[in-house]
Amino acid sequence: MITRRSFLRRSAVLAAAVPVAKAAASSILLPEKGPLVLSTWRHGLAANMAAWKILSSGGRALDAVESGVRVSEADPEVTSVGYGGRPDRDGKVTLDACIMDEQANCGSVAFLQHIKHPISVARKVMEKTPHVMLSGDGALQFALDNGFKKEDLLTAEAKRDWEEWLKTSKYKPVINIENHDTIGMIAMDRNGDLSGACTTSGLAYKMHGRVGDSPVIGAGLYVDNEVGAATATGVGEEVIRICGSFLIVELMRQGRTPLEACKEAISRIVKRSPKDLSDVQVGFLAINKNGDFGAYALREGFQYAIDSAVYRNELQTASALSGR
Repeated sequence: MITRRSFLRRSAVLAAAVPVAKAAASSILLPEKGPLVLSTWRHGLAANMAAWKILSSGGRALDAVESGVRVSEADPEVTSVGYGGRPDRDGKVTLDACIMDEQANCGSVAFLQHIKHPISVARKVMEKTPHVMLSGDGALQFALDNGFKKEDLLTAEAKRDWEEWLKTSKYKPVINIENHDTIGMIAMDRNGDLSGACTTSGLAYKMHGRVGDSPVIGAGLYVDNEVGAATATGVGEEVIRICGSFLIVELMRQGRTPLEACKEAISRIVKRSPKDLSDVQVGFLAINKNGDFGAYALREGFQYAIDSAVYRNELQTASALSGR
């Protein structure tokens, strides 16, 4: 006998098989809880593939998000994350990352140099220290003490770009261009547990010592296993001002859908920012405990990747508050 619930579930699966517009006009309800993984930007497609291998075999969301973002960290073609990331104005590649699991355990590194996989160092901070964040030389020494290899992360291409930039030293990030586009990844495993990871080389040609939102728990990433998870990308200063990812999770706790919560966070940025935002991009991505997900951006062009039993390594474009 087909019940109303089974009919609705079957209809949702069939509808998902029909080609749909890429613009995510609303949150999407999966026919059943997880597993699923979402990540920011086009480079999230390759990252999601690594994460999905773990999730689809029954693995833990925490392991999936770490393995996923390591793909971007190691790819020299991803110019905003890890190896190949564009340097600061002094020619130094400095990395930030954080990770958080379903039990509210979290770890973070900021202003870390010479280590290709800051996300794995962040996990070590979470699991092996009484702290949440290590930074600078202390984070580097901790990484070396735990077996990480010291490397030169400035690729020849990145060095050439930096030397070209030095001719004018004009500091103006271009929206939706990957000189500032973090990879943030959030996932739900078969148990319905949530985890997230966020890693970046930060704004290209930033001041030496600058740290954005990506390693800040509650700004670049936040996970509450009773409610949901959120992550951010774009100009981190704007995300920090509103504690963006924490805000989104709390809005979902109050009953907002992931899309509604992301949209409200963008509205808060517009309302609270003390500066002109005409050349700024910020995007948010969120999932709730029911398996609904949504994304929203300040400007058009923010893309995110999703992998699940229904959406197989698909790239979608988030709705936005305004055009370019």
